[in-house]
Amino acid sequence: MAEKHLIRIAQTDIVGSKNVLYGLTRIKGVGKMFSNALCKVTGVEPTKKIGTLSEADVKKITDTLADPIKAGIPRWMVNRQRDRDTGNNLHFNGTKLKLLVDDDIKRLKKIKCYRGIRHMFGLPSRGQRTRSNFRRNKGKTSLGVKTKGKTRGRV
Repeated sequence: MAEKHLIRIAQTDIVGSKNVLYGLTRIKGVGKMFSNALCKVTGVEPTKKIGTLSEADVKKITDTLADPIKAGIPRWMVNRQRDRDTGNNLHFNGTKLKLLVDDDIKRLKKIKCYRGIRHMFGLPSRGQRTRSNFRRNKGKTSLGVKTKGKTRGRV
């Protein structure tokens, strides 16, 4: 079987020369741990090149991505546990995940909770320090000691 240069899984193009374990992480919503779990559940070898996968293997991976809990992946690995709308454990990927995250941030801003306010002002919302970080693209700030003109320090 010839190696393919591009494989399309979950609306994402993956370079065929990558290993399956790292190639699947190109899909938004699939990290290294989740990719490893996908390989174990579907029976695909993680070190195999993704371009050499058969159509059946690609279909298995796609079906498992569609409903990972039914396929045997533990529910603590999914990215939407106890969903706010349905109450089910769900796993989203691609543009659907991006839309859901944006909706969550809009909801936080609307109810004006602490995390929502931090998002509004473009500040970190998870407790990081802000004295020396997060200053890029925030405008000019006055840090350090101000001097009173050009003659300071000269006599």
